[in-house]
Amino acid sequence: SSSSTAGGAEAADAMDTDAAAPAAAPAADANGGPAAAAAGLEMAPELVDKLSKLRDILSGKTPIGLNLEFLYHNNKADLQILKNIKGAVDARVSVAHSATILANALMHAGTSIDTFLRDNLEWLSRATNWAKFSATAGLGVIHRGQLQQGKALMAPYLPREGHSGSPYSEGGALYALGLITANHGGATQPFLTEGLRASSNPIIQHGACLGLGLAALGTNGEEVFEDLKNVLYTDDAVAGEAAGIAMGLLCCGSGSDKAQEMLAYAHDTQHEKIIRGLAMGLALISYGIEEAADTLVEQMAREQDPILRYGAMYVIGLAYRGTGNNGAVQRLLHYAVSDVSDDVRRAAVLCLGFVLMGAPEQCPKIVALLAESFNPHMRYGAAMAVGLACAGTGLREAVSLLEAMLGDGTDFVRQGASIALALVLVQQPEAVVEPFRKRLAKSIADKHEEVMARMGSIMAAGILDAGGRNATLALRSGSGYFRRTSVVGLAVFTGYWYWYPLSYFLSLGLAPTAVIGLDSQLRVPKVELACNARPSLFAYPPPVTTETSKEVRRVLCRQTASRGGMVCR
Repeated sequence: SSSSTAGGAEAADAMDTDAAAPAAAPAADANGGPAAAAAGLEMAPELVDKLSKLRDILSGKTPIGLNLEFLYHNNKADLQILKNIKGAVDARVSVAHSATILANALMHAGTSIDTFLRDNLEWLSRATNWAKFSATAGLGVIHRGQLQQGKALMAPYLPREGHSGSPYSEGGALYALGLITANHGGATQPFLTEGLRASSNPIIQHGACLGLGLAALGTNGEEVFEDLKNVLYTDDAVAGEAAGIAMGLLCCGSGSDKAQEMLAYAHDTQHEKIIRGLAMGLALISYGIEEAADTLVEQMAREQDPILRYGAMYVIGLAYRGTGNNGAVQRLLHYAVSDVSDDVRRAAVLCLGFVLMGAPEQCPKIVALLAESFNPHMRYGAAMAVGLACAGTGLREAVSLLEAMLGDGTDFVRQGASIALALVLVQQPEAVVEPFRKRLAKSIADKHEEVMARMGSIMAAGILDAGGRNATLALRSGSGYFRRTSVVGLAVFTGYWYWYPLSYFLSLGLAPTAVIGLDSQLRVPKVELACNARPSLFAYPPPVTTETSKEVRRVLCRQTASRGGMVCR
């Protein structure tokens, strides 16, 4: 019936936020709970059992549990790829070292398998300061979805009374806890709130703010907002940036009046990092509200501070996400060619990707000319726009546009093209992906390649094999609604340009590529299915052998010799 269809659509949307869980709570324990007592009802045990199962479905507990089982048992991530990257990268170059840890986290996202880290503890220990923060946060991506076990898994790194550990690993662990329970963090929220209140160290506060924002995503809680505001008002650049982003995550999509409060503080502070965090927070508050964000856009776009104008581009992109709204596209194109700041122009082009998510085939056509701009920032923005709009589609026009950009003369444009192409090609047939894989391996192993471009190639290698080669970038749910968590994750991920730890937000957009069938008791039955497609079409890529690695090395040695360098034997 039409009513049941509408109910299913609402449930699909409700799973995007914790708001669904409390609504079902009274019914779930109706046999002795408050609802039953008030009504004086005795419910049959089988009905209580059904309501309990329904609550687990709506709160996400059942589907998350099934996905975790699938990802763990079907993990096909190739450790040899990571070993090759580790061997090719100088551990003293922090950027490449951190990118390798990120690639491992994405490759094993949701699988709970941390073999690579355990086997390379000495190499991992070279991460210091913020690199250690990021490495600890990476565990949150690997264990994502462990709603019951998350705190126990992260316990060795979390802040403890009477124990003074490294603030970087403690802050990273709080951030990791948010990544594990993102969008389903009701149980971990009190612990993260306590962690935020108990510490005056800006590094721990940074991790606690990000973790709390993720755990309380879209819940709009007043008490949590006040806690975050208190951190913001300390006017510390490191903690304030995370507080600004966390406020946006907390009030995501609400169009709340709190936006004006945040904008006022952005005028008062002198710290660029805080202004940038607040700018992203304002964009997250405006998620999906369309015309209601126009006043805020006008205010921010007229600002003298380029960081607030940069934020205005994200407000347009997220407010009109997936609508293809002509007015929004025209405004972004106008700012892309008229603003004096390269950051604003790059953001304007990049945010076209959010507006055009609903019609990905339109994006390559609209940004094709911008991809040939003399300004490298606009070329980078064009590449990322295509990557965001066409994520997981394998669209031929997107692939051909991005492949041409892999040879760009500017290192960060090559970085953006590699990441964007990986976003587009994730979970595509290996026949399509194989040439790109070889190109990435060659770029990573080339000692003469600029570190920015190598970083992009390493990140791309992680994205291609996300979730043990069983996950894709899912911008929409099965019923066709935009997954708010995915779009928000991609938006914050693009902030890695300024702050590398934000790159772990990409994991929010990952969803398993499995159709899981259940019986009436929500158990997975043993079923055999016939598939008439040729096995190679859906087969996992063959494992990389050491011979392949040696072949890449020989090619590079010949290149070195031809440049007049030392000949390798």
